[in-house]
Amino acid sequence: MTKDRIGRPVTSVDVARLAGVSRSAVSRTFTSGASVAPATREKVMRAAKELGYRVNFLARDLSRQRSDLVGLVVSDMDHSFRARLVDELSRRLVSLGYRPFLLPTGPGEDVSRLTDMMLHYKVAGAIVTSDTPPAEIAQECAAHGVPLVLVNKPDVGVNVARILMDTEKAGRLAAEALHAVGCRRIGIASQTRPSYSIGLRKHAFIDHCGRLGLEIVADFRGSAHNYTGGTEAGKDFLASGIGVEAVYCVNDYLALGFLDHVRHKGGMRVPEDIKVIACDDIAEAGWLSYDLTTVRQDSGTMAEAAVNALLRRLDQPEDKPGTDMVDVSLVWRGSTGKRPDGFQPT
Repeated sequence: MTKDRIGRPVTSVDVARLAGVSRSAVSRTFTSGASVAPATREKVMRAAKELGYRVNFLARDLSRQRSDLVGLVVSDMDHSFRARLVDELSRRLVSLGYRPFLLPTGPGEDVSRLTDMMLHYKVAGAIVTSDTPPAEIAQECAAHGVPLVLVNKPDVGVNVARILMDTEKAGRLAAEALHAVGCRRIGIASQTRPSYSIGLRKHAFIDHCGRLGLEIVADFRGSAHNYTGGTEAGKDFLASGIGVEAVYCVNDYLALGFLDHVRHKGGMRVPEDIKVIACDDIAEAGWLSYDLTTVRQDSGTMAEAAVNALLRRLDQPEDKPGTDMVDVSLVWRGSTGKRPDGFQPT
């Protein structure tokens, strides 16, 4: 809401007085779907523009049972996949008339503060993309009837919707790609910080390597699944002296750090001395500096599935929520060498 010449906030009463209509007519004009005569609407809009009037949506929402706010609980925004996913979620919510409400968090932070903020603002629902323990948020949201969607998070034993990438297929595609280029001794670059979805894709990769006769000879680790963690895993790899033909990095962000370290500090050539494959297909994976073969999880598809799941929870709150699986695909680039003729992942 703007202010008039003497600094007083412009109200709907001011608009009604200037337009020569009732206050309820102003309210109906700014209420989606409400019935108002075209001539009345035109007078109200002209007066609102002249006065610089804007509806105070926050005040309006706080007077109702639920607002149009949707809480987005996020972390690791330096990770381009997370940033892209939040962007996709926000755009889809805005296009549907909802207002995203960003709640950044990180490992070890008190999540009760986030749930208090959401409940105070009467959010319509919430979507969790962070590594924050979702059980605490889920229990609070369930207790207050707030629909919740978890993206790539474990089952928390509460009725919430979940969106998961197909981690089983992701692990299989990576193993098949390395098998197809003749690699048999495989290393893994991962992290010590827990991550539900990364743990699943890593275990799936190990399982499918075993089925294909590929030997996992070592797991080189950094502190977290980010660029710094990748350089730490690269240091661990070079210091070990263990020979491998390929390394599976648990995500692209970590792979960037691993690639930079082994090439610039270890003098290794990729893919001639070592082949590297990862998972996510962040924008940087396609840069010429990295040219990284990876398994793609599409952020747009993930965001669409999450928003649709939230809408179902809003429209049919009594229905038992389920888990939606999002497909993945292999993106072949130069870090694994030339793609073998006729190779088709299963």
